[in-house]
Amino acid sequence: MANVLIFSEQDTGAFELLSKARELGTPAIAALGKTNVGGYFEYGAQQVFVGEDARLSEFNADGYADALAQIADASGATIVLIGSTKRGKELAGRLAQKLGCGAVMDAIGLAMQDGKIVAQRYALGGNTIATDVITSARQVIAVMPKTFEAVKQPVSGETVRVELKLREPRVKIVERKAKPAATANVEGAETLIVVGKGFAKQEDLGLAEALAHALNGEIGCTRALAADYHWLGEERMIGISGKKCKPRLMVSLGVSGQIQHTVGILGSKLIVAINKDKGAPIFKIADYGIVGDLYQVVPRLAERLRR
Repeated sequence: MANVLIFSEQDTGAFELLSKARELGTPAIAALGKTNVGGYFEYGAQQVFVGEDARLSEFNADGYADALAQIADASGATIVLIGSTKRGKELAGRLAQKLGCGAVMDAIGLAMQDGKIVAQRYALGGNTIATDVITSARQVIAVMPKTFEAVKQPVSGETVRVELKLREPRVKIVERKAKPAATANVEGAETLIVVGKGFAKQEDLGLAEALAHALNGEIGCTRALAADYHWLGEERMIGISGKKCKPRLMVSLGVSGQIQHTVGILGSKLIVAINKDKGAPIFKIADYGIVGDLYQVVPRLAERLRR
């Protein structure tokens, strides 16, 4: 079986990858600068390779890639899975260069075939799914968050300390400016209200907020409302360039349903769409649809729910 090494800056992402890696080979975790590793054994990590160095206290893609390359050598890993976060994407490419192997970014599916990983990812703006196979002896794959379910399978694993030999960072941080804290967790929401360009102005988003309050849900949005109009923060953006969500209930308000957005909601258990255009693509994936003006439908729906 293949030796699979996993790294994610977020423990939840590592748990998801561990659950999938159990199907692919012998899973292990690379823990950089972490001492509390017991949770990884709960999800089936056979070994946890711990590398500690003061230079890892701040994220530096080159330094982290150096550390992961050394851990990959120590573990004998032939496959490295990384969470495809913003940092993970940068890290995966650098790690592949240091290991002299190929890499795939933003994978949405993994399978083993003839000792190699077959990775699926969205291509052509999300309009199709490409299947990639890395032919090098080693493989680095960055996997989109929320692609796999985290399933516990406790084992009596082993902790291995790795003595890292890292260079001084070539990039020095001269100043930090605080970024406004994220006000939403759309990825973890059980109920999600997603708003689109069917809203005429920002002030009208109060209709969606009232519905979200009635359903005890969170507000998400399409790319246009966050990146173009700046009505909502980017932490609420859902789709191929935003978050991937798996709520139990997703209510879509004034969203046309272009593929670039819908790839982020296909994991929803139940999708309800409200749109005045009966030909909107969102109705093709919705479990329930209401063809109507959201300005008339949403207030009545919220009021009925409040009762």
